[in-house]
Amino acid sequence: MSDPSPLDRNDIEPVLLLGPGPASVSDRVLRAMARPLLGYMDRDFHTILEEECRGLRACFATANRVTFPLSGTGMSGMECLLANLLEPGDRLLVCVNGFFGERLCEVAARHGAEIHRLEAEWGSPIDPAALEREARRVAPAVVAVVHAETSTGCLQPLAPLVRAGKVGNALVIADCVTSIGGTAIDADAAGLDAAYAGSQKCLGAPPGLAPVTFGERAMSKIRARKTPVQSWYHDVTILERYYPFDPGSAPSAYHHTPSTSLHYALAEALRCLLETEGLTAAFARHQRNHRALVAGVEALGLRMLVKEGFRTPMLNAIHVPDGVDEAKIRARLRETHRIEIGAGLGKLRGKIIRIGLMGHSSRAGNVVRALAALADALQSQGYRCSPGAAVDAAGAELTRP
Repeated sequence: MSDPSPLDRNDIEPVLLLGPGPASVSDRVLRAMARPLLGYMDRDFHTILEEECRGLRACFATANRVTFPLSGTGMSGMECLLANLLEPGDRLLVCVNGFFGERLCEVAARHGAEIHRLEAEWGSPIDPAALEREARRVAPAVVAVVHAETSTGCLQPLAPLVRAGKVGNALVIADCVTSIGGTAIDADAAGLDAAYAGSQKCLGAPPGLAPVTFGERAMSKIRARKTPVQSWYHDVTILERYYPFDPGSAPSAYHHTPSTSLHYALAEALRCLLETEGLTAAFARHQRNHRALVAGVEALGLRMLVKEGFRTPMLNAIHVPDGVDEAKIRARLRETHRIEIGAGLGKLRGKIIRIGLMGHSSRAGNVVRALAALADALQSQGYRCSPGAAVDAAGAELTRP
């Protein structure tokens, strides 16, 4: 006889999500999802979409009219930007320093783009001078960068890369899936032409929506296409007839049936982030908890993958010591401590663990809990470390002004 479905049990203990995403969400967001459904053309639903669009403009720090939560995960956002901005034969220059730079290449190739790669070691930032040289050589139509590389925890300063990428008048786009809501993007100040993100990390909502934003240069290229956008579902020229980009506008065309519940959740999460806490405070919280975790990790004798100054505050990649099985670390945290963390991806599989401190999961108490559990998991494999020293080191950072 098979085990009962988790849906049929009333004793499921929640798992603390401290992986690369999704993150845990607040009770406010969970309650919002329980509200009655609305139809996709309902005026009240479009009022909620308007609120979301305003909130996402604040999170991207953009005035772009075409900013909206696309139905689908962050990968849907990636597909949307590439499908709209690339025509067959267009040159795309991708900055590759991790798994999601590789994914950009893979997806763009399916849209017929001519792919050029500028590579850096996984966990290291892209050199803007090298990007400028490559952009001059390749003369791409589009340059793609990953702001916060989820596979390594490397944070790219955007403005220097955008300046370097635009030397030949290319459009510059960014993957902001991990960064949005947890660190400043400053899309307009940096000069980004388009960006995509995900709802399930620092924004504090469940997975299933992909915030995207398109500036005027990007929209001009889309409207001047010689060929139709290969993906009907992601065609922005169709989507802009449904989403309420202008205040008070009524839906003029059916496109698809979005999940009302997911939009309730994102709208409530944006209220929590922008009105209850504020972006500046949220960025500071993510930084503070990141510093505390790094201090505790180093007190355990472990090393971070990314050098200081280029680490994402919301995703921490940690070298696994020799003689320790990272899969057993993750299994012990999940089964004994009810904590989920992430494994390494691609060439880093088996070499690192990834601890996420994203959105609602980025809490001081979660840092301490994760460090104590990590110490236990290491000790269970014979690694010698001091849980007390790790917790003390983290506490010192958490109380630092």
